[in-house]
Amino acid sequence: MSQAVETKQADRLRKLRDLHIKRNEARVNNHQEVVEEDKQMKLPSNWEARQRKAEWLINDDKLRQEAKEQGQDYNRLKLLNMTAMEADAIDRKKKRQNPDPGFSDYEEATARQYNRMISNMKVDMGAYQRQKDRLGNAFYAEANTYLHDKVKDSKEGIDNMVDDLEKQIAKRNKFSRRRTHNDEADIDYINERNMKFNAKLERYYGEHTTQIKQNLERGTAI
Repeated sequence: MSQAVETKQADRLRKLRDLHIKRNEARVNNHQEVVEEDKQMKLPSNWEARQRKAEWLINDDKLRQEAKEQGQDYNRLKLLNMTAMEADAIDRKKKRQNPDPGFSDYEEATARQYNRMISNMKVDMGAYQRQKDRLGNAFYAEANTYLHDKVKDSKEGIDNMVDDLEKQIAKRNKFSRRRTHNDEADIDYINERNMKFNAKLERYYGEHTTQIKQNLERGTAI
């Protein structure tokens, strides 16, 4: 009788210990999922698309290098393996790429200039992958990630930045020269800055407001 009670008690203790272990495992898993979900919430909305694009670029660069070593034309090989649907999708994407919506505000204009500048840059996917392997989780920096002594700009990168800045300055100086004043032009500004702003509005929206301005000048506007 005493032995049966001890056996029953040992089984209960074992079950209780198993429940404690499972509860601790569930607590750890829940905490990990909460941390991962919080990390995903802090990432940009297009983060997964950017990750897929980076992986595609790495794979594309690898296949291009293999074709080069074999003396083959990679672009031709890629076209041979491309379906009609993929070719049609690429063609549609090229047609709607880089539309000019006109001037809306200076923030949007700055963003468009930034995207135009980085579109001309050649990404070194080998260096990208090496830095990703070296930094580990810190490669995808968060708000509290410390990278001050882990990432160092290369001399080539600094030289490219300086060259690009010099090109921007030269282009700005070329197009920021003072224009010849036209004494016969209508004065619709209060200062030089306002004159430039009005000229920019006229350049983007003048063709859409011509009839309205004519109606106002004739006094026939409703």
